[in-house]
Amino acid sequence: MSGDAVREADPADGLGAAAALPAGLAWVHLQWFAPEDEGKTEDPTEYRLRKAREEGRVAKSQDLVGAVGLMLPVVALAVFAPWIFMNIQNMLRWFLEVAVELDPVTEGAILGAAFLSHFARLVLPVAVVAVLAALFGNLLQVGFLFTTKPLKPDFKRVVPHFGQYLKRTVFSGEGLYGLAKNLIKIAAILVIAVLNIVAEIPAMTRLFSATVWTSTIHVSSVALRIILEAALLLLALAVPDYLYQKRLFKKNLKMTKQEVKEEYKMFEGDPKIKGRLRERMRELLSRNMAANVPKADVVVTNPTHYAVAIEYNPQVAAVPVVSAKGQDEVALRIRAIAREHGVPVVENKPLARALYASAEVGDPVPEEYYQAIAGVLAHVAKIDKKLADKLAALSA
Repeated sequence: MSGDAVREADPADGLGAAAALPAGLAWVHLQWFAPEDEGKTEDPTEYRLRKAREEGRVAKSQDLVGAVGLMLPVVALAVFAPWIFMNIQNMLRWFLEVAVELDPVTEGAILGAAFLSHFARLVLPVAVVAVLAALFGNLLQVGFLFTTKPLKPDFKRVVPHFGQYLKRTVFSGEGLYGLAKNLIKIAAILVIAVLNIVAEIPAMTRLFSATVWTSTIHVSSVALRIILEAALLLLALAVPDYLYQKRLFKKNLKMTKQEVKEEYKMFEGDPKIKGRLRERMRELLSRNMAANVPKADVVVTNPTHYAVAIEYNPQVAAVPVVSAKGQDEVALRIRAIAREHGVPVVENKPLARALYASAEVGDPVPEEYYQAIAGVLAHVAKIDKKLADKLAALSA
C-alpha cells in the first residue's frame, strides 16, 4: 500500500479502538489526547494541597508579580530621578575631565573601577526596589515558601505529551483565556500610549526651540507616566487573573474517588481493620463491664441512652469512682448486668448525661457532682444494706 494508506487500529497495540490513522502518523499515541482530569471529581484534600505547596506548586498569578514588579520600580525611578540625573552629570563630567589625563591602556583599572562605582550608584536603588517588588508580589499571593523540589530534574518530562500540551495551551478554556488576556493587555497598553502621546503632541512640537535638557525632561516624564499608568492597569487586570489561577489550581488538583479512598486509608487506616479493632474494643469493654458492674454500688441511667456505674469504696478512694459507662446498646448491657447481680439502678437523666460526658472509666466523680451523687447514694443506702454499712463505717 502507499505511504498515505490507512490501517485498522488494533485495541491490543495501545491505540484502543480508535479510527484508522495515516501511516505517517501511526507513531502518535492517542493517549496524548486523553483528558488529564478524567474521573477527577473530588475536591483536593488538605493533605494534597499541603503536599503540592511543599513541592512548590501553588496558586499564583504571574501577571500580579509582573504588575507589582513594574509599578514599584517605576515609582522608585520617579523618586530617584533627580538623584540619578545628578549622578549622570557627575559621571560625564569626571570622564570628560580625565579623558586627556589617564591612559586607558596603562590605567584601565582606575577607569573600570570608576565606571562600576558610578554604574552601581545609578542602578542599585531601582534594582533593589525591583527585587523587593518581585518578592512582595510572590509573598502577597503564597506567603513565605522556600523549596528546592521544582529544581529537581524530572525525566518524565523529557518526552512531553504534545497532544495534552496543545490541548491545554491552545484548544482549551485555559488557552483561550490566556490568549484573550494577552490581547486585552496589549490593546489597553496601546490605548494608554496613544492617548498620552496625542495629548502631548502640541507640547512636543514646541520642543524644537527648547534646550536639550528641557526636551529630555519632558519626554522622560511622558514615558514615565505611560509606564506608570500601564502598570496600574496591569495590576487591576491581575486581580481577577489571580482569582482565576486559584480556581484553576484547585481544579488541576482534583482527585478521583479512588485517590480519596487511598489517602483515607493512609491516614485513618483500612476501614476493615478499624472495624475489627472496634469489635475487639467492644469485646474488652464487655469483659470489663462483666467484672466492674457487679462491684458497683449504683447504676445511674438516662434511662434508655446512658448508663454510668458508680463504685464507692472508702478504703480505696475517698470519693466515688466511675467503674463503667456506656451508651445505647452498651447502656442496656450495663443495666442487664446490674439487675442480674442485684446492683441498684437509679434513673436520673441530667446526672447520667453529665457523668457520661465528664468522666471516663476509672476516674473519680467530678467535684461539681458530689452533692448529686451523695443524694443518690443516700437514697440507695435506705434499701441496700451493703452500701449502708459502708457509709456507716465512714461516718464512724
